[in-house]
Amino acid sequence: MLFLGLGSGLGTALVDDGRVIALELAHFPYLGQTLEDILGQRGLIALGEDKWREAVIAGAKLLRAACAAEYVVLGGGNVRLFKDLPEGFRRGHNDRAFEGGFRAWNSPDVAEPSGSPLKSLASFAPREHLRALFEKDPGRAERFFLKVGGDLYVDYSKNLITADSMTALFELARKTGVESLRDQMFSGAPINNTEHRAVLHVALRNRSTRPIYANGRDVMPDVRAALDHIRTCAESVRSGRWLGYSGLRITDVVNLGIGGSDLGPAMVTDAMAPYTQDGPRTHFVSNVDGAHLADTLRSLHPATTLFTVASKTFTTQETMANARSAREWFLTRARDESAIARHFVAISTNAAEVQAFGIAPDNMFVFWDWVGGRYSLWSSIGLPIAIAAGYGHFEQILDGAHEMDEHFRTAPLEQNAPIVLGLLGVWYASVLGAESHAVLPYEHHLWRLPAYLQQLEMESNGKRVDRDGHAVAVQTSPIIWGEPGTNGQHAFFQLLHQGTRLVSTDFLVGIETHDRLGDHHRLLVAHCIAQTEALMRGKTEAEVRAELAEKGLSPDAIDQLAPHKVFPGNRPSTTIMYRTLGPRTIGKLLALYEHRVFTMGAIWNINSFDQWGVELGKQFAGAVASDLGAAGPTTGHDASTNRLIDLAKTR
Repeated sequence: MLFLGLGSGLGTALVDDGRVIALELAHFPYLGQTLEDILGQRGLIALGEDKWREAVIAGAKLLRAACAAEYVVLGGGNVRLFKDLPEGFRRGHNDRAFEGGFRAWNSPDVAEPSGSPLKSLASFAPREHLRALFEKDPGRAERFFLKVGGDLYVDYSKNLITADSMTALFELARKTGVESLRDQMFSGAPINNTEHRAVLHVALRNRSTRPIYANGRDVMPDVRAALDHIRTCAESVRSGRWLGYSGLRITDVVNLGIGGSDLGPAMVTDAMAPYTQDGPRTHFVSNVDGAHLADTLRSLHPATTLFTVASKTFTTQETMANARSAREWFLTRARDESAIARHFVAISTNAAEVQAFGIAPDNMFVFWDWVGGRYSLWSSIGLPIAIAAGYGHFEQILDGAHEMDEHFRTAPLEQNAPIVLGLLGVWYASVLGAESHAVLPYEHHLWRLPAYLQQLEMESNGKRVDRDGHAVAVQTSPIIWGEPGTNGQHAFFQLLHQGTRLVSTDFLVGIETHDRLGDHHRLLVAHCIAQTEALMRGKTEAEVRAELAEKGLSPDAIDQLAPHKVFPGNRPSTTIMYRTLGPRTIGKLLALYEHRVFTMGAIWNINSFDQWGVELGKQFAGAVASDLGAAGPTTGHDASTNRLIDLAKTR
């Protein structure tokens, strides 16, 4: 049996005997390809609305014959084209369907998920190539362009959207209560419903006099006290007033943390490199692999090293393993446990464990249960940033984030940058079937941004049930990945330009740079902008043939080479441009992505603020660690796991 899903979504397919060819063509129209391209690798065909039904029938019959299929199952928006299906065609049925990005909600005989606001969105996908959309609409670039403040610009005109698409998406945001949930978050309501907690990372960068409440109590006095504590420590270390046990000033700070206690501060410290030249060297150790800590300590001296141990509970397995080893390394040289107070500080809420470790109470920096790990760099977790770059610059990061918070809180939907980006994220993941999203910073100091955003988005929205515990009916978080430009161009851009997968992309670039070396920055910006144009425009077969003929190739050589040099184009991208990568800009960018993730979670009605998948891994790791230390054969797991444990025990 052959399943043909053409046009709108992944659709559905009946499985009669376990043998099925599921040929997903949903994304091909959006990539500028048609059935003739797919099967015959010939030139493009522009299909108008009046030809769409005929194309479905002709293509399906062709594919059915080619695969010797008994019949074809139609799903998605194509079904609505037919009152009566032709002979050899069947409709998809939801009860025995392959789960997919859109699940054929347009099919008349598919039960619509209760209250689903995503139905029929695929009908708003453009049937024309982006080239044509730009040619027909001279105002497109201006229409799909946003400005936040005076230094952050978002061009989303090169996405697979039309004005009607965006109107439908804005209506989706209203129907799903994005604005209401946003207001609840800012008001301190416990929107983390599985853990019964408020979600108030926005309070950490609240630069106004407006109170923010959690459990009926204004949290801002506590936030300001915590910031004062950060300031005191950072200024003391940077000025040389904080001395080690031997009377020497601190030259190196080592942050021991993992997840949100590492990715955020590490990424921001790298991004702030132009502002860290007058501070101590800062190192980040996260991996429980001893090589990470050993490699870091190899060039350090205990008398001039300060450790920041970042763990909310002070029981995080990886972090505390590194902390204990760092403590042992320190004491083998200092030989005085009282010296720990001058060389270790804790970022935690567990005073008893902190004190038992030997850290002085004055050196414990607090944060609260309404601060999620992946949103915690704005809190005391950001202490290494303040030490490295100076507290004044840390405050400017908070200022930039607060500016984006206010934009997100007050701007109309149509001009609200985080909401627009969140809607585009849902559009690609849940409607057009994109499985991944690439973040491509053309800024070397943002080289760790993709890894940071992996946690932010995939840990927040990588969920299969909604807030009420019901299975979601669409694909949620895409896979987030990326590398800095121009490195990525020589690694994976081939797939972006000529691969078969739909990948949405974000390009980030600064108009100006801190490092004015020759012509470097002009070339960097040129590459960034050019890639967005090349992905959008592509290169047609006619253009390729003309180029090859101009180079003097024979007709036979042109016939042979042309298919390999055709670029379908129609590959979507968003460009985020900023004036210079300074502290305020960094804060604005990170808050922009935080609220984008929030918007997507709100539309999917999932809780973006828990992470039970992380907890499961911890539980299993504890049992395996115990077995690795036990004598005799392992029997408490499946056969594969038992064998791997026993193999690991053979030393």
